[in-house]
Amino acid sequence: MKHLLKLSDCSKDEILDILNLADQLKYEQKHGIAHKRLEGQTLGMIFQKSSTRTRVSFETGMYQLGGQALFLSSRDLQIGRGEPAQDTARVLSRYLDGIMIRTFAQKEVEDLAEYGSIPIINGLTDYCHPCQILADLMTVREHKGALEGLKMCYIGDGNNMANSLIVGGLTVGMEVTIACPDSYQPDPQVLEFAKAYGDKFSMSENILEMAANADVVTTDVWASMGQEEEAAARRKVFEGYQINDAVMEAAKESAMVLHCLPAHREEEITAKVFEAHANEIFDEAENRLHAQKAVMVKLMEKK
Repeated sequence: MKHLLKLSDCSKDEILDILNLADQLKYEQKHGIAHKRLEGQTLGMIFQKSSTRTRVSFETGMYQLGGQALFLSSRDLQIGRGEPAQDTARVLSRYLDGIMIRTFAQKEVEDLAEYGSIPIINGLTDYCHPCQILADLMTVREHKGALEGLKMCYIGDGNNMANSLIVGGLTVGMEVTIACPDSYQPDPQVLEFAKAYGDKFSMSENILEMAANADVVTTDVWASMGQEEEAAARRKVFEGYQINDAVMEAAKESAMVLHCLPAHREEEITAKVFEAHANEIFDEAENRLHAQKAVMVKLMEKK
């Protein structure tokens, strides 16, 4: 594995290797065991979309691994003033040991990987969110002891989260169901990917049917970053696409709840359900740190 661009590039074994290393690094951190595995290395962090969790987790992770991270907003880079991504990639490859980018177009991430000579990590695009889903899978395995055979239900917009949950969940042996409006389905490429898994994947507007007997229920905001002008219209479309008492009654009694955050209580999730499952949700948020450290070690550690 040279880059982390999207989860469909990863095999089941590669995903599980990342999760196993994340578990190890989390154990070492909790027990005060230093792991300076990227000592002297520098990660450039390109942000064309701002983020609390992505910036803090990558920056802290690099520090804990013995390296340093450079925050590069679009205002700081020529890429934000029209320089082609391929030129930025070739220049930054001469200075850095790796690049994490959080941006809009998936092509920009793919171009950095094609033209650069260092590992590229997708911190989020409009198409997918691989780092978040690695953290989600890590959290599910921590709480449930396994991934194979579990049912995960996602409720809401067929966005980058839905795309990556479908790919990541199916790849590691989970059943994945999606409850979303017909006009807001996941990306066609992802739905084509899911066809190979037969009845392990299903999608419907029927929320309770999709949530029935789920081991994991998850969601995301109705209007993602960059969609603020659509927020009012989206509230009407997504009304009812909410994790609430009815959904939790349809799911297994032992079902856990995940949310990638930030959460809009009483929209995609009720405050009652959120607070009842806050430990799981904030374990998920913490695991961004450990999963991303594992990704950086896998990609950047000098052999």
